[in-house]
Amino acid sequence: MLKLLIVEDDVALGAGLQAALTDAGFEVQWVINGLTAWDVLQKSSFHAMVLDITLPGLDGVTLLKRLRTDASTLPVLMLTARDTTRDKVQCFEAGADDFLVKTTDVEELIARLRALIRRSGQTGHVQVGDLTLDVDTQSVLLAGQLLNVSGSEFKVLRVLMESAGQVVPRSRLEQALFGLKRGGESNVLEVHIHHLRQKIGESRLKTVRGVGYTIVLAPQ
Repeated sequence: MLKLLIVEDDVALGAGLQAALTDAGFEVQWVINGLTAWDVLQKSSFHAMVLDITLPGLDGVTLLKRLRTDASTLPVLMLTARDTTRDKVQCFEAGADDFLVKTTDVEELIARLRALIRRSGQTGHVQVGDLTLDVDTQSVLLAGQLLNVSGSEFKVLRVLMESAGQVVPRSRLEQALFGLKRGGESNVLEVHIHHLRQKIGESRLKTVRGVGYTIVLAPQ
């Protein structure tokens, strides 16, 4: 599972981000202080960080500069309450990978984070039991045997495997297929799910009626 660190001192916003990103399948740790974040980063590894500019203890820009001086390549998405050129320049000069204002829709935040992590090359491969998904080669192996999956099937399976054991909402799978555009009432997702079940096994991919789908960690 992809691990995120959120550094945000606004309690309501931090709690909301943690809940939304957890629902999106990330493993999320949230801290409210820049010095605490620095300490956490010395002890744990993450796939990306969401970092507020204004923080107690150690402000976000200073924390980011410290990270880059320490040769860290951790993808960092900066959050600010103000959408000004000065803020953007300050963040990017400090080493930020992306920049969003706090009023941004959470779906855009999730999409930006996934793009950052993909570009960083950290995703590598995902394994659930004897099912292996290789991000670099866009291939899927089941018990060592190469499966013939389409590009769209790969996108859906990747999201499901990255959140193995958790229920993935239909809306999130549609986002993986269609981007931020909605899939409408189309049955395209169901068709891909049907094909994936035929390829990886019925017992491995379950429907949670009215919610979404899940990859079972220990299929029968």
